[in-house]
Amino acid sequence: MEQSTPAWTPDTQEPSPPPREPSLVGRLLRALWGELIGTVIPAVLIALVVYFFLAQATRVYGQSMEPTLHTNDRVILDKLTYRFRPPHRGDVVVIQVQKDGPRLIKRIVGLPGETISIHDGKVFIDGKPLEEPYLNQPTTGLMPPRHIPPGHYFVLGDNRRASNDSRSFGPVARDHILGRAVFRYWPPNAIGPIH
Repeated sequence: MEQSTPAWTPDTQEPSPPPREPSLVGRLLRALWGELIGTVIPAVLIALVVYFFLAQATRVYGQSMEPTLHTNDRVILDKLTYRFRPPHRGDVVVIQVQKDGPRLIKRIVGLPGETISIHDGKVFIDGKPLEEPYLNQPTTGLMPPRHIPPGHYFVLGDNRRASNDSRSFGPVARDHILGRAVFRYWPPNAIGPIH
């Protein structure tokens, strides 16, 4: 009598081996990748948004803003405020007159549409002397009345004897004002808002 061999069925298949655990290196790489996506990339994006649209740290070079600011002071530049309101007289601003030129820090003294002149040690706006409590010296020199065109601002350094400002390069277009210097964070003994 012939013996029959049972037919093969899926039930008789050998059990598959259990899945292999990822190696330690694989687990570390997966954790690092998750950390990169979850923390580092958002942090970099936030930093870029802050830098380009909200605020920026900058350093003061030169003596043109003494006694308010000194060379190597570090300040925070507010880039947001002027998106909602125009610059005001007395604001300390960072400007870039030429595209590839240096950035300068100055104070706005004349507004669009005003007439500015300098004589008798003072700045005059529309014929009236400008009160400037931040100065420790008179404004030397003579400048005949000059009309400030629309969309432009007349800027001066607080150190009127040693400042390259609108007296030499003229009124500054609004789009050349990069932002307002609002807070000094270095040196430690001078930390505080800028007035």
